[in-house]
Amino acid sequence: MTLMPWERELAPIAERLRVGARTTVLTGAGVSTGSGVPPVRGDEGLWRRYRPETLATPAAFQRDPGLVWEWYDWRRQLVAGCEPNRAHAVLAAWTRHDPTMRLITQNVDGLHERAGSERVIRFHGSLWEVGCWDRCPSSPARWSDLTVPFPVLPPTCRYCGGLLRPGVVWFGEGIDPTVLADSEAATACELFLTIGTSALVYPAAGLVARARERGAFTVEINPDETPVSDHVDLVLRGTAEAILDAIEPHSAAR
Repeated sequence: MTLMPWERELAPIAERLRVGARTTVLTGAGVSTGSGVPPVRGDEGLWRRYRPETLATPAAFQRDPGLVWEWYDWRRQLVAGCEPNRAHAVLAAWTRHDPTMRLITQNVDGLHERAGSERVIRFHGSLWEVGCWDRCPSSPARWSDLTVPFPVLPPTCRYCGGLLRPGVVWFGEGIDPTVLADSEAATACELFLTIGTSALVYPAAGLVARARERGAFTVEINPDETPVSDHVDLVLRGTAEAILDAIEPHSAAR
């Protein structure tokens, strides 16, 4: 059997998993590409002639809510036809077997939850939640809505009849303070894995550095070089599903 280059480098991770190290995982778009979910950024992330930076903003929604909802409704339909891949399955098993593990995701596709992951910290919200654009007093801040596709775009708030907005964090909006606090707390770990992230979007991109400052052994899993590649303890080049599948037999001993 021919070993992949990174298979010789799994020992540091396997040892920490065997002794039950407190583990935190940060995931990005690269975890879901194996399920057929295109990244939001880059050429593959283009929708019609638009880039996400021109659609995923409060100003864009205020200017043309129908256009913004066309994009999100298309994304919801696309993700609804995808299934969790092996990376999602491995991480879900880890969260079920280890109540101390923390899983932070920048993804809004909900595939971690569909795979059975527990205690997911959704850094940028969820495609499968909505909220009232006007924040009407009779509605909760966010609620689940699995409608695919919406019969009318833009969809309306069930509580006041005004516009609905997607339950995601747009460019120019702040991260929920509770999510920030939970993510910061999760950097107090012994093993920190950043998987499939571009390491370009802050504040999520700063979590791995914070974990290393606090003494964690840090690992990047990504096919490509990123801004954090030179600042972690171990880099594994490859897809999330292939590398996590190779790590999983070692994690079973936890």
